[in-house]
Amino acid sequence: MNRLPAFRLFAILLSLSLVFAVARAQPVSPPEIAARQYVLLDLTTGQTLAERDADAPADPASLTKLMTAYVVFTALRDKKLTLEQTLPVSQRAWDERKGDPSLMFINPTMTPTVDELLHGMIVQSGNDASVALAEGVAGSVEGFVALMNRQAQAWGLKNTEFRNVTGMTEPGHRSSPRDIAVIASKVIQDFPEHYRYYSIREYTYNRIRQDNRNLLLRRDPTVDGMKTGYTAAAGYCLVASANRDFPNLGPGGNTPGKRRLLSVVMGTDSREARANESQKLLNWGYAAFDAIKLFDGGAAIVSPEVWKGAQPQARLGAERDVVLAVPRGEASRLRTSINRVDPLVAPLAKGQRVGTLQIMTAAGAPVGEVPLVVLDAVPEAGLVGRAWDALRLWIR
Repeated sequence: MNRLPAFRLFAILLSLSLVFAVARAQPVSPPEIAARQYVLLDLTTGQTLAERDADAPADPASLTKLMTAYVVFTALRDKKLTLEQTLPVSQRAWDERKGDPSLMFINPTMTPTVDELLHGMIVQSGNDASVALAEGVAGSVEGFVALMNRQAQAWGLKNTEFRNVTGMTEPGHRSSPRDIAVIASKVIQDFPEHYRYYSIREYTYNRIRQDNRNLLLRRDPTVDGMKTGYTAAAGYCLVASANRDFPNLGPGGNTPGKRRLLSVVMGTDSREARANESQKLLNWGYAAFDAIKLFDGGAAIVSPEVWKGAQPQARLGAERDVVLAVPRGEASRLRTSINRVDPLVAPLAKGQRVGTLQIMTAAGAPVGEVPLVVLDAVPEAGLVGRAWDALRLWIR
């Protein structure tokens, strides 16, 4: 095990950028949240900042429509649909008016476009729009639900099973805060061109204007999404995403950057409560943690000796910039430890993983873990060089 000296870590914190930290933040007590379940993610660093019963399956209500939208966005990406394409309104979509007031108010005489239906499903939470889109993509609601479940399985969402496209309560229809957070983050990450729908505050169709039920869109200018939900079984639910300027997100903590947090709150008592509790979580996440850049992607963190190689050393680092959220005031007291393959023997391929950089608090508690990879390929030396290093290794 090789340790970076304190002065080297200090220099890194002052001058280098970040590496993707696959870890949870150190325990910091969150505020009391009046919800049955919740989770707060830092999407910039990939860390979970707070949670309660985040893996317990529950009725997800209209948070279901996040996956409905993801499958529709996938169809748009794959050219199976276009935004300008019109879709018929089936009797099944029309029949949604009998069960729930969450409607776009379309009927079988209309041929709305995919873009209009996306507005209706996302802004107005229209169950009728969800059914029309599902039938337009897969030919039937049942076929579309199969696509939803296939995608959930591909992501490893073990606490999620869909039975419909709307979120209406049905036996076996379930998800968890953490799984919902994964779906929401995939929408943001994979379809930034369509994420704009989630920030729209109101939409009018067929001369009927409806407000987005996400109250935070009007209260917090940094909140730009994402989805509300309600059933009697689920209570009031909200996925909220905020993207705020964060001055510490840079080398030495002086370069402005953006930091996105995502909260999932399930099982509150009212529309007002789900907005207030989500706001509380987001504000706490920004206030209680500093986001720091530790290393640049592609920058060497260590350069150990290579045996039997055409070069004497290998540059090891992270492929991507790595960001870490740490409790406020802890950044200057971080420690690092490197575990790596020793000896390193050529040939070494670019991108080959050969170690791990561990990041800890001053007390030794783990904060983050970063894969170390070979940044530049190291081919084998010639016959003489290999023979000489073989002898040196034998003596060693």
